[in-house]
Amino acid sequence: MSAARSRLRLVAVWLVFLALAGVIAAVEYADRAESGGAGEALDGTDAGLLLPVSVDRISAIELGHAGKLHRFERDRTGAWFYHGIHTEPESEQEHRADPAMAQRIANAFAALGRTRIERRFPLDPQSRQYGVTAPGTLLLLYRANDPQPLAQYAIGDIAPDTFSRYVLRIGDAEVLTIPNYQVDNLLTLIK
Repeated sequence: MSAARSRLRLVAVWLVFLALAGVIAAVEYADRAESGGAGEALDGTDAGLLLPVSVDRISAIELGHAGKLHRFERDRTGAWFYHGIHTEPESEQEHRADPAMAQRIANAFAALGRTRIERRFPLDPQSRQYGVTAPGTLLLLYRANDPQPLAQYAIGDIAPDTFSRYVLRIGDAEVLTIPNYQVDNLLTLIK
């Protein structure tokens, strides 16, 4: 009797395990389908995120706002600093990140890296709807040793709900919405 009871318990444990694995798989499948089902971005990140790669793989970010370009880069240790635009060659410049400012910049960019796309709308290039065809703010992301931007974003108007902001990945046919506070976080870095 004891051996039969042990086998029944073992079978029950395996059945519970398989049922839990099935539930987890179903939840994951439903979550991916809900986030657009687009799979993964360039470096395996969630395609429901705004950025195509992890912030760790970005070496510079430019933020154009109100007619001025603000550039943030990483130093040799990986700390962020405000760079600006220089005319002399990069090799002749010495950059040191202020630890407090570096942490503030890193926190803002880490939050940007976690930004999820809320909604998607078709883009009508002839329309001024959403404010992305003549944006007041541009965001450009760069990888190390690559002069061409990895991604470019036109940041448009605040949505009527006042909690979201319209964003266009340059070259896409969809306007996205993201939480407006993410844009506010970036703009506080340049104020």
